[in-house]
Amino acid sequence: MQLDQELKGFSFLKEGPLDMRMNPLSQLDAETIINEWSERELGDIFWQYGEEPKWKVISKAIVQARRKCRICTTKQLSDLISSCRGRVKGKLHPATLVFQALRICVNKELDVLQNALDQALKLLATHGKVGVISFHSLEDRIVKNIFREASTPIREGKEKLVPLMKLLTKKPIVPTLAEIRKNARARSAKMRFAEKN
Repeated sequence: MQLDQELKGFSFLKEGPLDMRMNPLSQLDAETIINEWSERELGDIFWQYGEEPKWKVISKAIVQARRKCRICTTKQLSDLISSCRGRVKGKLHPATLVFQALRICVNKELDVLQNALDQALKLLATHGKVGVISFHSLEDRIVKNIFREASTPIREGKEKLVPLMKLLTKKPIVPTLAEIRKNARARSAKMRFAEKN
């Protein structure tokens, strides 16, 4: 729900401050990253967290634009990305991947997911089940790897020990077309389940 609040600055479709903090008490915001990080650092997060193919062009354009004036709003950034990004295949807005990358970086989302899953597997009771819904490939990769590692039998000498978890979904569950029609944000969702042995 926070994604729809203009004052949070997550949306490239709505005018708002370039913030993107889920927790307003966090020190780092998107405006600081955009205006103070180096061209190389910007490129790294756009590629690593957004898998944005035009990361070099966009990071260079941001550094050039901020020399003239500080980039403070979502519209400023969205318009800048759109002007140098060109058309994107499919239905994605040109700013989608950069905004995703900034949000992930500001909120340390991948670290939070990794830590939360590690804790969940430790706290889960025997035969307890854990399910995770991810919304992009970076999150899904973390979930898949943690579940796969936890469900792989360990060898101690000649003995094969029972793994910590049992996979309940070998492939992720994805939404149906009917679900996507009801909720467009569901289109990228993937759900995986595992059970503690």
